[in-house]
Amino acid sequence: MDKHNSSKILFIMHMPPPVHGASMVGEYIHKNRLINETFECHYVNMAIASKLEDIRKKGPDKIWAVIKKMWQIRKAVKEVKPDLVYITPCSAGLPFYKDFFTIMMLKMMGQKVVMHFHNKGVQSRQNCWFDNFLYKRYFRDARLILLAKSLYDDVRRYVRREDVFVCPNAIPDIAQERGRKDSDGIPRILWLTNIMKTKGIMEYLRALKMLRERGVRFEADFVGGLTKEMSGEEFDKALTSMGLNGCSVYHGPKYGDAKYEYFQNADVFVLPSYTEALPVSVLEAMQFGVPVVASNVGGVSEEIEDGVNGFLIGGDTPIMLNSFRPDAVEIADRLERLLTDAPLRKRMGDNGRKKFEREFVLDVFEQRLCEILRKCLNYEN
Repeated sequence: MDKHNSSKILFIMHMPPPVHGASMVGEYIHKNRLINETFECHYVNMAIASKLEDIRKKGPDKIWAVIKKMWQIRKAVKEVKPDLVYITPCSAGLPFYKDFFTIMMLKMMGQKVVMHFHNKGVQSRQNCWFDNFLYKRYFRDARLILLAKSLYDDVRRYVRREDVFVCPNAIPDIAQERGRKDSDGIPRILWLTNIMKTKGIMEYLRALKMLRERGVRFEADFVGGLTKEMSGEEFDKALTSMGLNGCSVYHGPKYGDAKYEYFQNADVFVLPSYTEALPVSVLEAMQFGVPVVASNVGGVSEEIEDGVNGFLIGGDTPIMLNSFRPDAVEIADRLERLLTDAPLRKRMGDNGRKKFEREFVLDVFEQRLCEILRKCLNYEN
């Protein structure tokens, strides 16, 4: 029997609702047979918002929810007495300040902590004296799990490389069961993420307008929830002002089988985001053999090889700073190449599917994570 079968791990992580990349991975861990058989696992849902639009809300109710969640975590630690605490905190912004207090509480309770980051942003805030002061304490004596090797640059100032592990996200291979629908007629571009300005929605709409003006034929599907960054009225107004109503349809948020239907029908997937770590939506496109046009931010370049299974926007070097803005002309140029060349779409899509099978299936993820957790359990400060 594995000696770690008796090791107790308290997992403090996001699980749905709401549905986003980190919560999806949290649910996979919660349900994973190998992880739960290898260790004695206990779970606390870190989420304090049930809707995407509530995540960034402020006020007394949010503060009270944070306090209650910290009390729940403290109670779980005292009851479980874990050998290791696994937590998925935020690295920057208001959520970071919230998670800072949780991490400090765990350290004051004498816990061995491994932090699994599904985001980035430290480099954008490290020159602020206050955040720098907090980061030095936040990262002290902690091990980190990052989603991609390139993301180490984001935390390099505070964490030794030997204290960092890499474990890319993974997803169930739904496409193996559902297959891929043959494309016929006008090619379809899929946007499947929340309707947010920081996801590059305005730059994408300007790119679509350029494609219309160039005479490129396409149909654009928008799937995702509306947020505080852009209301439904604002989105409709943007589509109308750019003359995109005739070729664009907003379908709202979709989950499960309804969501996968759009990947089956897509010819190109687009994610011109300002900032990402290792987006799950790109993996979903890859598993369905859909070529991707995405910003070269965070760890996206470890999903998309430029010119092989898609195109990267923003240059050859992964961009860590949140000040990046994608160029609408570059988005339009890359989309035009794919929309007007069906053999290229097929070749890139096949390459993406092969890369997904090699690196991003759940079997690979669970083995990697189990090995990392074993190392963290044996790690002495």
